[in-house]
Amino acid sequence: MIRKTWPLGLIVPVQDPTPFSVFSPRDWPESLARVSQGGYESVELAITDPTKVLPFELGEALGKTGLKMVAVTTGQAFWKEGLSLSSPDPTVRKKAIARIKAHMNLAKPFGAVVIVGLLRGKEGERDLLRDALRECAEFQPSVKLALEPLNRYETNLINTVSEALELLEGVDMNNVGLLFDLFHANIEEVSLARAIKTAGDRIFHVHLADSNRWIPGFGHLCFSEIWEALESVGYQGSVVLECLPKPAPQHLFPASGVRKRVGLGNDSYTKPNW
Repeated sequence: MIRKTWPLGLIVPVQDPTPFSVFSPRDWPESLARVSQGGYESVELAITDPTKVLPFELGEALGKTGLKMVAVTTGQAFWKEGLSLSSPDPTVRKKAIARIKAHMNLAKPFGAVVIVGLLRGKEGERDLLRDALRECAEFQPSVKLALEPLNRYETNLINTVSEALELLEGVDMNNVGLLFDLFHANIEEVSLARAIKTAGDRIFHVHLADSNRWIPGFGHLCFSEIWEALESVGYQGSVVLECLPKPAPQHLFPASGVRKRVGLGNDSYTKPNW
């Protein structure tokens, strides 16, 4: 029997806007309230520079809503500052490593996963990325890092689950795993279900979008196969929407509507007690 009971979440930017969120970074505490009122249980925060975020303020805002911060996304530091874990420039690489470590410090008390997406670089060197990830992982062994395979149009550095697993074998740290993003995987993988089963328990986080990167349910992905595959590998994390707010933002709410469209809800589902 497929449980299909993973908590759903949305992305909220804290400092810089992102196309994958309808919320403004200026109003992030109010945005958390809207996420909770919309029936979501978890949140992923887009944070460019975690040293400018006050942990007690963040904890207070989360406490008021009952949301669990399950992940921190870091890619805005690549776009805004050019930071890269695989850069051949040691100064750039050092700054990127320091930034990930700062994200890990912020994420630790919340039990959140730190995502390594484009902060790994677009055309960097795999050996440098491997060594940088190992240094970060050793810095905070209790904090999980999730490397995200991205499609070939965004980077030539780690596009598939198999490539990511090969790199993780070289990192050789249990707190480094994968972020499985349905949009990217739909471009690069032969089979989404097979890729999920290949990744197995190395999947630390999941991003949800449809084939066109629209709101789930408005493309052509077969979600039942995805849920069955995640269930088969015992995935225990959250599923966070990282999609463009199309065909219209109102389709993000309520969360129960998203669940219904993608077959993720059932009568036995209960909101998690964090």
